[in-house]
Order: sequence, then structure tokens, then C-alpha cells
Amino acid sequence: MANEPVTVYLGLGSNMGDRQKNLDTALELLAQRMKLGKISSIYDTEPVGVPPQPRFLNLVCRASTRLEPAALLKLAKGIETRLGRSGKSDAPRPIDIDILLYGEEVINTPELVIPHPRMAERAFVLIPLVEMAPDLVHPLLKKTIRELLKNITEKQGVLKFE
Repeated sequence: MANEPVTVYLGLGSNMGDRQKNLDTALELLAQRMKLGKISSIYDTEPVGVPPQPRFLNLVCRASTRLEPAALLKLAKGIETRLGRSGKSDAPRPIDIDILLYGEEVINTPELVIPHPRMAERAFVLIPLVEMAPDLVHPLLKKTIRELLKNITEKQGVLKFE
């Protein structure tokens, strides 16, 4: 466990079953192990970079945790499994939890890459992240989240979910 709490940003997505309930349940389970902060609006989004499948509901949350990155990854994967995720990484899933940012750390291991390697090209991550922290700076690219979003010309079917 880290000595001091670290601010992390997590991306959550669901495209199987009751998508809204899956997101709510995942947030409840995360809240048992960390202090959840701001949670973005929910967005209904087209799947990106995967075979044809149902649309996702996505959100981003900010949390404070003392968990080390590897322990946070283990927690996220455990919640995914508990909520029924199985199979290939590009298959439809009841829940997907990605660690987008862990403080200002840069981690590149076979198990874990932080910042999330594709977050800068994904509107479904950047749009909710801009809503919460537009001036947050990507630790590798040295650009704000707002600047990264401006670089994406295709908004990838991201619609606010009502």
C-alpha cells in the first residue's frame, strides 16, 4: 500500500446486460476499497477498435487510493470477473475498468501500462475526462486533456446518456 493517497482516474465501460446497473455496481465495489471522488456524466458510445458489438455506456471517475498500481489492477480485474467478464479483451463485456492515470506516474510493464496507452486517441475517455479535469496534464504527452481532445477529429459516436 502507498503511504500517501494517490489520485487516480479510472475509465469504466459496459456493453452487456443492464449497462447502467453494471456501472453502478462497479462503482460501489470500487468505493469499498478507495475514496471515490468526482464521477463524470455517462456517455453512450460506439465500440472502438473491436469487432462489431453493442454500444457501450462509459464514464470516468476520480478516486483517491493507497493501493499500489499492481494492487489497483488486481482490484479492477477482480471486479470485472465478479460482474461476469470473461473471454477475449475485444469481446462484449458487462464491465471494463481501465486505469487511465495513477498520479503522475509512468509505468510500462507487461502487465500494466500507465497512462493508459490509447486514452489520448479515444473520445469516449477524453470527453468525460475533460468534463472533470480539462487542465490535467498527460504525464507522457505533456498536453492537457482538453488539448488531447481537440486533436481528435472523429468524436466516435459519443453521446451524453440521459
